[in-house]
This record gives sequence, structure tokens and C-alpha cells, in this order.
Amino acid sequence: MAPSGLGRAPCARGIDYLPEGPCFVGYYGRCVVSVGMSDDADILSNDPAVLKAMIAALQPENARMAATLQAHEHLVQTLRLRVAKLQKQAFGKSSEKIEREIAQLELALEDLLIAAAELRSEPNEDEDAGPLDMVPEAAEVKPRRMPRVSDGTPRERRELDPGTCCPECGGELRVVGEDVSELLDMVAAQMNVIQIARVKKSCRRCEKMVQPAAPSRPIPGSMAGPGLLAHVLVSKFDDHVPLYRLNEIYARMGAEVPDSTLLDWCGRAMKVLEPVIERIEAEVMAAPILHADDTPIRVLDRSRRDRGLGKGVKQGRVWAYVSDQRPWAGSAPPGVVYRFSPDRKGEHPRQHLHASGGILQSDAYAGFAQLYESRADGSSQFREAACWAHLRRDFHDVW
Repeated sequence: MAPSGLGRAPCARGIDYLPEGPCFVGYYGRCVVSVGMSDDADILSNDPAVLKAMIAALQPENARMAATLQAHEHLVQTLRLRVAKLQKQAFGKSSEKIEREIAQLELALEDLLIAAAELRSEPNEDEDAGPLDMVPEAAEVKPRRMPRVSDGTPRERRELDPGTCCPECGGELRVVGEDVSELLDMVAAQMNVIQIARVKKSCRRCEKMVQPAAPSRPIPGSMAGPGLLAHVLVSKFDDHVPLYRLNEIYARMGAEVPDSTLLDWCGRAMKVLEPVIERIEAEVMAAPILHADDTPIRVLDRSRRDRGLGKGVKQGRVWAYVSDQRPWAGSAPPGVVYRFSPDRKGEHPRQHLHASGGILQSDAYAGFAQLYESRADGSSQFREAACWAHLRRDFHDVW
């Protein structure tokens, strides 16, 4: 890295050691550093030619990395502004195109932040290395946040004991304290096959055959256990993992589960969970305060494709009815009920809410209007609670 006369010792990480004192100057990974045992300038060489050679050797690498970091920071800030603008647009009228663009930009922003983290060379807290003087552009980057782990997370203690005898003199060691650090790890998922063996026995006296009954299964005649079914349902409906990807994940674990089998498991598991779903729906719909909204969803319609009307896709609606009393310290657990309809006619929310009453917070969709109308006795099914989010949308567009 340096011209002749610098007097350096070769090192795999590109660090030059000066023979005049306990100091080295060079680059560590991709970050220019200057580390010494003292801040005094006396430990450096007094030869101006050597100092100029050191500066000249470090300047090209320093300039290249500074330009790279500046470009990344500029692009990160640009994408952040773009994401914020699109989120404000999405806060107005819903648009699937805007939501997809936001998701793609957030992925690009995540990749850039990872690349910026690779360019940084920050020492770990548990390393014995001295402090590193980073270039100004890298020093301005915000420090990374530590993970927050709940107190209920299982913890495993591993003790590193130096032994009972002193390595220097052989004397007996006594405990004076300990240093504890935490390492966040994850137990990898593993597919297990549980063999259920029902032993047959016969009576020596009457020759009667005795065998325990087979244990019940969530899906009769299926090989799926309750834990596997729970993983499939949570992955599909909560984590939004397509079933064909679950097929690939399970294949890596050693179990080839066809997509058609996963589809069958989902359908039959939903049938098993119907009593639980109905109980949750009854609790949510009986809440005194409900929040209602709907969103478009694309639905396959092969009849349209057969008639030559596009790609065989039409637009349906998903209606959400939410009960959440946590903002005002309510004791009831939060819940949500989803309903599907092939269109956005007002008859659908009126049918969904026919047995409910109280306060309904929603947007200004005309389909909810009849729910607020006064009856002959002066009462109404719901009291209207307007939505501030939809009201301030117009203020944001104007100002």
C-alpha cells in the first residue's frame, strides 16, 4: 500500500506498522483507521518524506470510500422521502399499485441499509481492540439499535469456568464475580415423525385381544399433527407465505408435502376451527363500539376469461369489523372479523351488522348511512363516529 521507505510490516488486513513507535495507520476492512497507544505526535516519524508518503498512500482509498458512503446516504435519504410521500398518498384513497410500490421501495431501502452496514467498521463492545477513528462520513451514520427481548423469552445459561487452579502458580482459585453477556439465538424448526405404536395383547385364559384405541387427530385420516397444522395456518394467513413456498420449506426439512395436500389441510383445518371462529365472531360483533372498513381484493373468475373479458380476474371486497378497547383501557380483548363479498353494495355491511348495535366508526361510505337512520321510535341501530383519518385527508391534500 505504501511506497518504499515507509517501513511497514505486511499484514493480511492492510495495516501498516511504523517501526518508530507503537502505532499503526491503515485500513481495516473498508474503513480508514488510525489507532495508536498515545495521542502524542512524538511517536510518529520526524521525516517529512515518510509522513507525506503515508498520507498519499491513504488518500485514494479514503476518498473512494467517502464517495461511496456519500452516494449511499444520498440514495437512502431520497428513498426515505419517496416512501414517506407514497405513504401519505396511500393514507388517502387506497391503491394496490401504490402499496406495491411502497413495498418494493422498502425492500430497496433495506438492501441499501445492509450495504451501508457492510461499509461501516465498528468495533464490538466485547473486543479488546482500541477505538477506531473512522472517516467523518461513516461516523455520521446513526448507531444500530439493539434487539428488544421480552423477559418471558427462555434463557439458557452457559458458564465458562477457568477451573480450580491458577494457571500461573497452581494455587487454588476463588470466585470473585462474573461478567455476563447475552447472545440472541434461535432454535431451528425441525420436522419430527411421531410413531404411534398400539401394542396388541391377548389374554392367556380367554384369548381376548386387547389393544388401546387410536388417539384422535385434528383431521381424521390425515398425517398432519396439531403443531404442523398450526404452522401451516399461521404461515399462510398471518405471515402471508404462499403454500408453494411452504412446500419448498418443508422439503428442506426432509418432508415433501404436495401443494394439493397443503390446500386440503387448510380447508379441513378451517372446518375443525369453525366453532372457535363462530365464538370469536359473536364476541366481536357484540361489542358496544365497532370499527368498520373495506378493501378491494382481486378474485379469480374463469367465466370472464372464457368469454374473452381480460385475464379472468374481477374485484371483490373484504370487510373488516374491529373491536379494540385498549386505547381507553378497556378490559375486553381485541378482535377482528373478516367477511367477503363479490361487490361493494351497501346490503353487505347491513347484513353483516344486522344483530349489532352501539357506536360504529367508519368512513363516509353511503352503504353505512341506513345504519345511522332514526327509527319510528326515535332510536337508531348505530351512533355514527366519523373517522378523523378520512377527514384530515382533504386538509393534507390542500395544505
